[in-house]
Amino acid sequence: MAYIERAITAVLKDRVRSSKCLLITGARQVGKSTVIRHDFPGFGRASFDDRLTRMQAQEEPKLFFLNHPLPLFIDEVQKESAILEEIKLIVDESDQRGQFILSGSQKLDLMKGMSESLAGRVSILELQGLSLREIYGVRFNRHFIPTDDYLQERERELRPYSDIWQTIHKGSYPELYDIERDWQDYYSSYVSTYLERDVNELISSDGITFTKFLTAVAARSGEILNYANIAGEVGVSEPTIKSWISILERTGIVFLLQPYSQNALNRAVKTPKIYFRDTGLACYLTRWLTADALKCSAVAGSMFETFVVSEILKSYVNEGKDYKFNIFYYRGKDKRRTSENEIDLIIEENGVVYPVEIKLTGNPRADMASANTVLDKIPNKTRGTGVILCRIDQKTYLRENLIALPIEYI
Repeated sequence: MAYIERAITAVLKDRVRSSKCLLITGARQVGKSTVIRHDFPGFGRASFDDRLTRMQAQEEPKLFFLNHPLPLFIDEVQKESAILEEIKLIVDESDQRGQFILSGSQKLDLMKGMSESLAGRVSILELQGLSLREIYGVRFNRHFIPTDDYLQERERELRPYSDIWQTIHKGSYPELYDIERDWQDYYSSYVSTYLERDVNELISSDGITFTKFLTAVAARSGEILNYANIAGEVGVSEPTIKSWISILERTGIVFLLQPYSQNALNRAVKTPKIYFRDTGLACYLTRWLTADALKCSAVAGSMFETFVVSEILKSYVNEGKDYKFNIFYYRGKDKRRTSENEIDLIIEENGVVYPVEIKLTGNPRADMASANTVLDKIPNKTRGTGVILCRIDQKTYLRENLIALPIEYI
């Protein structure tokens, strides 16, 4: 197949023009090297996956740069972060922009190295797997937020997404869309080649325990994170599970959705929810081997929620936006009620909070968003239009301030 245009391309080109260094982070196999090769053909390339290249960069950095002239793309730069000091010297001697593009799959480690060596000199972007917009060739590239302006603009480029369960099961790694690749073979190779090599070398566990850990986490995608529960299933200590989850997060395998924290919501749960970033990988690890089996399974709702959350995050990163301070969830008890209130997502922007429910149903009801009123207690914030993202066919108002939306609107 032809190369799938990435939505982040325009942002990448703009950042390269305006920055001395660009760092692009993301999990293995999301397409970092491919997008750089395609969009920046004038850049040379060095990969620190190659041991000899890495040794030369460590022992003879000046010789390394003689052999790899600028402009230069360095892949998996976290494997020899000492080179960042040499890059700092090079960029400080010139006012030229766009000399380096760096990439890596261990975000938090890279961020630490960048803050120590290249503070003020580097622009940082994140790349995730293919979004539905990219798969279906939708050019619209704004982050999801249910304002009237967003919805009207999005409607100009709506496109039906056929057989969404095939996409959820297949996952978002570009190679699965580039060639006819057997699904089980791909994910088996991904786990053994990348996860067991890159992640397990950080975790340093035996292969059986590591696989049990990955499977236990994948089975809980979309749930509130319970370290003790996972520790009991895997057979290791709770502090060990906390450390391992942190490694999955910084290597881009999982995302921790933080609870919305406001003093007015003092009965709220304070624990994050955990989501796999790729539903195909989560399906493989939990042994849902076909899309039809997944669609009819007991985990269909949580996997659908995982997929929708991932798509919303992609809408942010593809526009070059940081989502960490914009997207949360809420669960807590109102004093007037015995049951817990829950809001799947809260998107906050410009002092407005937008409640988002994610439901598998094709028949949404207004009472599915009954918890939204809890946001009215937050001082100095306004509650915006609420939405229920679901399997409905068209945009439908359930109340004046509540809309049911097909996922095509993401």
